[in-house]
Amino acid sequence: MDQRAQRLRQARNERGYETAAAAADAFGWSRNTYASNENGNAPFSYRRAKAYAAAFAVSAEWLYDGAGGAQLPGDGGLVPVIGQVGANPDGTVLFALGQDPAELAPIPPGGTARARALRVAGHSMRGVADDGALIYFEDQRTPPSPDMLGHVVVVETDTDEVLVKRLLRGSRSGVFDLESVAGPVRQDARLRWAAHITAIIPPFQARRIIRGAA
Repeated sequence: MDQRAQRLRQARNERGYETAAAAADAFGWSRNTYASNENGNAPFSYRRAKAYAAAFAVSAEWLYDGAGGAQLPGDGGLVPVIGQVGANPDGTVLFALGQDPAELAPIPPGGTARARALRVAGHSMRGVADDGALIYFEDQRTPPSPDMLGHVVVVETDTDEVLVKRLLRGSRSGVFDLESVAGPVRQDARLRWAAHITAIIPPFQARRIIRGAA
């Protein structure tokens, strides 16, 4: 097995997935493709390394060619602001997964290098977070847990949308209703992952702590 494949297996193991198939299922990857990447039969590209690195919370550069350490770049305890939320009526997070962030923000109290931040744009989340606030969550990519029901969380649907919604039980097992802070309820959505909101920073303080990624 080549070293790139070995690093991928290490990252998967340290993230808590016992098998390649379990990781592939959790993140919606092809089992055969991921297994071939991990056993070294099919070397993966840097673009694919970035997707795997985001899922396993490691550095893409380390995963691809061993550069630096496995730990995500912290830049003195800073984590990416990955996009905006609330800028459009349905509450979709406006960002492109895998793009380099334009802004960084300090890790919140109790957070880790896996923390990510969203900037609130507009007033559709009034009562939860005002325009310009930062919403933090841990980029854990794990299925919804019972303690999330009734709470506003960050989710990704099986249609590739990242949303900030109140999580409610759906009409049957495996699906969930997603209640907007202001707007209609989306019923029986299938989710890839959900994450608790770990901190909300008010707009005035957010303006003081956000830094340009450059």
